Amino acid sequence: MSVLVFADHAEGKFKKIALELISYGKSVAKKAQSKLIVATINTDEDQELAQYGADKIVKIKDSRLNAFSARAYSDALAQVAKQESSDIILIDSSSNGKYLAPLLAVQLEAGMATNAISVPETIAPFVVKRMAFSSKGFVFTSINSDKKVVCLAKNSFGLKEEATNPEKVSFEPKLDDKDFDLKSILVEKTSGQVTIADADIVVSGGRGLKGPENWGLVEDLAGVLGAATACSKPVSDLGWRPHSEHVGQTGKPVSSNLYIAIGISGAIQHLAGVNSSKVKVVINTDPEAPFFKAADYGIVGDAFEVVPKLTEKLKVFKSNQ
Repeated sequence: MSVLVFADHAEGKFKKIALELISYGKSVAKKAQSKLIVATINTDEDQELAQYGADKIVKIKDSRLNAFSARAYSDALAQVAKQESSDIILIDSSSNGKYLAPLLAVQLEAGMATNAISVPETIAPFVVKRMAFSSKGFVFTSINSDKKVVCLAKNSFGLKEEATNPEKVSFEPKLDDKDFDLKSILVEKTSGQVTIADADIVVSGGRGLKGPENWGLVEDLAGVLGAATACSKPVSDLGWRPHSEHVGQTGKPVSSNLYIAIGISGAIQHLAGVNSSKVKVVINTDPEAPFFKAADYGIVGDAFEVVPKLTEKLKVFKSNQ
């Protein structure tokens, strides 16, 4: 028996969620008294993996896997899981992970639990705590199948270094051409910006900013904090910002350590998508805005006055550190 983690990367650099998943996997492996196997796809960078507890690194090699394909990835990982006798398979809760995990569970005839936030209470029976009801509550889920697929919620476990000297092996999966029936035609990438998926801090703007010409308020504050920028659905629908920045239940979910909402009233769909953020700060002129009921901290005031002052105060604070 072993615990298998899939460590995803972007252009050879492992995402923070991947390293968090390995930290989580190490704790699960200790609980199960088994080895931690980390699988990667088409990368030779592995130094970080050893820092977080990998006992063995399986390097999947196939040039056709350079573009993400949930079906092909699940085939490759299922083969690794069978080779390594992995009964517990851990996947992140990124967009790719949400496509990949169900397919992998079907292939392995495994039970599956999403949005896990802690190490299983027990291994036999296997019981794991999860977020539920749009992060408004928790549920303890028991998986009774021989194999289990668990998806870890972002920013729920943290990074815990535990250096190891892992065994490293290459693995060439046997993939069918049908795995690649769905092809990636175009991938648009942003550069020089913190992505929403990897951000610890997100600064988000809504219609209260009155127009795209005022978006500098969001960008300046985000720049000081090293944060990603985001927006509400109406803002992306109006074309002020790209849809890739739309966060909420109908956009990208956010599980940041700090979420700052500027000029966002807090529609239920938006709140559902950002509710798992640990600290929520709201800046709005309307004291009756629904977001204030969900916020940890609130400022009733004009964003055009509050945000520049907040940005300047943060600049002074950081310069004195």
